[in-house]
Amino acid sequence: MNLESLIKPDSVLCNVSARSKKHCLEILSELLTRSNPDIASEEVFAKLVERERLGCTCLDKGIAFPHCRISGLTTSCAALMKLVEPVDFDSVDGEPVDLIFGLMVPEDLSVTDYSDIESLSSLLRDRTLCASLRATTNSKGLSDALLTAGITPIEKLKTA
Repeated sequence: MNLESLIKPDSVLCNVSARSKKHCLEILSELLTRSNPDIASEEVFAKLVERERLGCTCLDKGIAFPHCRISGLTTSCAALMKLVEPVDFDSVDGEPVDLIFGLMVPEDLSVTDYSDIESLSSLLRDRTLCASLRATTNSKGLSDALLTAGITPIEKLKTA
């Protein structure tokens, strides 16, 4: 998986003010559709909410990984948000969330798509990466921190 092809700089947003989990998902759906203007953000929002109803997508320690399948999508795409103030995301560990990595994938998932989701989930649990993301103060820094720190762990996971 090439993280740079998965997440574009304009899909990364730092210092986001969100009122709730639902508001986070609304903002996230808009970020996810920036690179796919043919897909309505309302559709993505509805799919993200539907997925959350199946079970919380929090990874613990203040990180959420909302994801959904989208009909007509040919390649996966991602977005990243860092909140100004954490919000309650119904996480199992009870901690509010301040880092949200969103992913939309094609409706018919391939083996590669499943592998990418597992790799991203492992990457987002990396404490060093999360500390770097939390230390950033702007969107470019957030994007750079993700891409720089994310290259090595993902490549290691692919060869393991």
